[in-house]
Amino acid sequence: MATYIALGRYTQQGIQNIREGPARTKAAQKNAQALGAEFKAFYVVMGQYDFVTIIDAPDDETAAKFALATASEGNVRIETLRAFTEDEYGEIVASLP
Repeated sequence: MATYIALGRYTQQGIQNIREGPARTKAAQKNAQALGAEFKAFYVVMGQYDFVTIIDAPDDETAAKFALATASEGNVRIETLRAFTEDEYGEIVASLP
């Protein structure tokens, strides 16, 4: 499975209903599992983003479905990044011409 990092920001709706945030996070975990992805971690962060989520998914399409389904509820905006492990990075570099 590939690893994806989702950088999130709360929308006005999301921050107005922040007390529901922990339940929404649990629902996102279940949604990821239903899509065949694994919800690895969730962190509230300080700075440009409000939270970081790490998921493992079988492919880009599954990661996109997860991000779109989560964002479609209107509580967050998400920027998704494909992450490569150190081993994957080494293989990529080794295959350079």
